[in-house]
Amino acid sequence: MPSVELDAIDRRILRELQQDGSLRNDFLAQRVGLSPAPTLRRVRALEKSGVISRYAALLDPERIGLGVRVKVDVRLTSQTREGIDAFSKAVTAMAEVVECMILFGEWDYQMTVVARDVDDYQRFVFGKLSKLPNIATYRSTLVMRTVKHTTVMPV
Repeated sequence: MPSVELDAIDRRILRELQQDGSLRNDFLAQRVGLSPAPTLRRVRALEKSGVISRYAALLDPERIGLGVRVKVDVRLTSQTREGIDAFSKAVTAMAEVVECMILFGEWDYQMTVVARDVDDYQRFVFGKLSKLPNIATYRSTLVMRTVKHTTVMPV
């Protein structure tokens, strides 16, 4: 997908919305130095072009009882298109998997899984992950502490 040309005002709009996606248009306009109508037109254009893909409320996992995060590396037995698609579809349906990436290299996938505690993660592994077809092996790494996590892109 080709990148979109962004001018300085578009970049200011994106920086502001990344910090607060619920920012009212009149406040956004004031912060970026435009009147509300052109600001709204620019935001709509950024949404239409796919630069802004969606808005979301970001939750603190620990405050909702999901204090355990685990990085899971997965190697498939076969890297056929059907196998990759089937695995991708299966993990997409698992609420515990909050991130999943296909990789180049030794491992085929890396996932981030959230759980209430280690026993909850063990139930996920035995009840869901290990039952998926086409898994050759997996490796779990418990996250001790997150040093940096951001959804803000450097624009």
